[in-house]
Amino acid sequence: MSSKRFLFRKFFVGLIFPAVVWTYENVALHKPAWQKHPYVNNAFGASLAVDGKKTDLSEFGGECVASSFGSTAEWRVDLKGVLSIHHIAIQYSQTKPVWDEDDVKTKSFLGFSLYVSNTTTKEDGVLCFKDKNYTRATIPNPINITCPYHGRYVIYYNNRTHPPYPDGYSSYAYNYLCEVEVYGCSVPGFYGENCSIPCPRNCQEGHCHIVEGNCLGCLPGYRGVKCNKVCDGGMFGKQCNESCGKCLNDGQCHHINGSCFNGCNPGYHGMTCTEECPNGKYGQNCEENCSMHCTIPGSCNRLTGHCIGGCKAGWKNTQCDQECDGGMFGKYCNESCGKCLNDGQCHHINGSCFNGCDSGYSGINCTEECEVGLFGANCKEFCSPNCKTPGMCDKVTGQCEGGCQAGWTQHKCDAIYITYLQSVMGECLVNIGKYCNEPCGKCLNDGQCHHINGSCLNGCDSGHLGINCTEVCDAGYYGKGCLQECSMFCKTTRDCHHVSGYCKHGCKSGWRGTDCLEVSSTDKQSFYIALCFICGSLLLNGFFVAYILMLRKSRRRSGSKKSQPDLTTANTITRDNVMKGSDVHREYQELGKTGKDNSTYEALQ
Repeated sequence: MSSKRFLFRKFFVGLIFPAVVWTYENVALHKPAWQKHPYVNNAFGASLAVDGKKTDLSEFGGECVASSFGSTAEWRVDLKGVLSIHHIAIQYSQTKPVWDEDDVKTKSFLGFSLYVSNTTTKEDGVLCFKDKNYTRATIPNPINITCPYHGRYVIYYNNRTHPPYPDGYSSYAYNYLCEVEVYGCSVPGFYGENCSIPCPRNCQEGHCHIVEGNCLGCLPGYRGVKCNKVCDGGMFGKQCNESCGKCLNDGQCHHINGSCFNGCNPGYHGMTCTEECPNGKYGQNCEENCSMHCTIPGSCNRLTGHCIGGCKAGWKNTQCDQECDGGMFGKYCNESCGKCLNDGQCHHINGSCFNGCDSGYSGINCTEECEVGLFGANCKEFCSPNCKTPGMCDKVTGQCEGGCQAGWTQHKCDAIYITYLQSVMGECLVNIGKYCNEPCGKCLNDGQCHHINGSCLNGCDSGHLGINCTEVCDAGYYGKGCLQECSMFCKTTRDCHHVSGYCKHGCKSGWRGTDCLEVSSTDKQSFYIALCFICGSLLLNGFFVAYILMLRKSRRRSGSKKSQPDLTTANTITRDNVMKGSDVHREYQELGKTGKDNSTYEALQ
């Protein structure tokens, strides 16, 4: 290579790798090294590349590594710990004092790769650099490669496994390494030019970018370039790429281990709520037991507890945890109970009645009606032989069909007529008749009537008359003894209630009140005129009566034996006038009737 080209190369390399005062430490110095296919029984041992010597760059100068020819060449150094790396410098062996394209070593240098790994296997790590563009004329020596990763092993690798190869490549792969320098921080967990700044606390294994301080991976449960954020959104674990289980209400699990803070959703259990409920269990945290009343006992939906296949006979609800009720029993609770006592619930499975049957029914399920001659609860009672048709009665009540035989009473014909006994003894205490079974009329104050003929001993209640007080007052009269006249001012004249005297259809115009004897305020004038007329009539009648009395008196005094004046006309006039003022004769007639009746009553006594 000409000096001009060499100067250009130095200038070009200087542009790529400007002079920098590196403060990072060569962490590969004197560390254990290894190579594949060592040359001449390891006479050119792998450790020569990390002994710090690079003054003699010839292949046989004793400071460089050489390997036998082969299809692959591999060398690595063990940093004795996972360290943060900033850059790697490689000094390649050279034949000529000046490195140029004519140096035979260039062709074996082309196509190399650098890996950083935590294991001795390069594929477990990261590819820090892969030569794809250099030629024999452009590949620098030494070469600096920025490699801001962390790892325990730095691996140099080259191969000639897939011909044809690019122009200038050697046919075989070789390790011609005089020195490999790995610059970084010798103490894990720090970054910066002086390796004095601690990496963020949640960086994976404490490692961060040696320049920027960004974590080169986070501890499980954390995320972000500084690993200062916890996993969320239902994720947890390494790189927050694991999904939470079925936490209660789909809540966030623990960002590191995925455990659910408040337990599991129905149907799941376990620390991370990823395990489905085992057979026979359901609900939150699988704490509930499936019903043993499921068609398949203990078989239910792990979320809801709903029985798979329905319920056994006698049970209902989706979880088969409720007995049949509401008068139902059996499969699906769709069979009706019989006539249990007091309409009680029957046994939810077989329909039997716990406390026996209602009146009229018998049997285990109380569905059988009583046989002829029996009645009552469980059909344990016999119909009365005193029924009109002996032994024929209502199956429920025991009431005799067609009534009772003579001398018996009550609906079951199981009691002798007390009144009948009374009649046999000679006197009814209540009612009348042969068997003391005929009711009295409206006797005064509901008193007892005569035990034989039914006449009321103390008279009749208001509105009634007759010996037995079974007749109501004639039209126009009311009250006790029917002696009171209905008001002439009823809308229908003298049409009133036979007991109270209230006008049935209201009052005539100008009158008001239940008995129509109060003057309406709008007709006072008419009332006064009528009142004057009535008063005048009464005065005239009074004068006439007084005149007749005086005439009789004068005649008695004279002692005259003459024939008496014809008073028939006067009496007729007097009687007619009195009748116009009041129908008193009717009262006398009624009293007369009563007297006759009383005589009959006394005769019966």
